[in-house]
Amino acid sequence: MPSRREQIIMTTDEITAFLHEERVLNVATIGPSGHPHVVAMWYALVEGDIVFWTFAKSQKIANLRRDAKITGLVEAGDSYEELRGVEIVGTAKLIEDYETALEIGRTVAKRYNGDVATSPQAVEFLAQQARKRIGIRIEPERFVSWDHRKLG
Repeated sequence: MPSRREQIIMTTDEITAFLHEERVLNVATIGPSGHPHVVAMWYALVEGDIVFWTFAKSQKIANLRRDAKITGLVEAGDSYEELRGVEIVGTAKLIEDYETALEIGRTVAKRYNGDVATSPQAVEFLAQQARKRIGIRIEPERFVSWDHRKLG
């Protein structure tokens, strides 16, 4: 008989669907003191990988320049029997190319704001923001997942 842990693991398709469905990625990097630095970010999936952008001068970028290790957590559920989540453990690839970072910004903006993100005003705003931002792609080494709804 499978263990409880084995019963709640998500399949690859379930992980992908969950990451498309949920909206907040908690990002953990290693701070200067060695403690975790955790922040919530909006994200998108591009070619199957999680991407997001942030200010080039942010603490998470300073942390990633020192050590590219990164963990992302997307979770959902209000009670134990509803808990679902995916932990993405990997390496952060910093994307400093303006056009590529801008494309990440556009993709994230469209995911969260819909077609309004393609308006001329939004496009200009994103273009200005891209001058101060860096894109991040999480290159996953492993996924840890759980879906307590599978326990019945």
